[in-house]
Amino acid sequence: MKLLKTKTIRFSQIVEKCGQPNVYTLWEKPAADRRFQAQLKNSRVMTVQKSESGTDFGTIGFKERKGARYLVFPKSLKRFADKRVIGIDWARVRD
Repeated sequence: MKLLKTKTIRFSQIVEKCGQPNVYTLWEKPAADRRFQAQLKNSRVMTVQKSESGTDFGTIGFKERKGARYLVFPKSLKRFADKRVIGIDWARVRD
């Protein structure tokens, strides 16, 4: 019997492994923001958006979406690249 890999991971597990993230505000086009590009290259960016039901969920990497927020972590998120991040706890995010 094969075990199926879970396609979701809890936000708290990512914070434990990769550190407490900061909210990143894009004031210019992402391609022109050198600091943001460096974080993206190092796989430290998570895009957080609302689902149809109104709950927040995250995806690893940069997805340009209306109303999305971006979190930058101290360590790489590469190992979580194919997972949907659930249970976003905004109390664990630094401003």
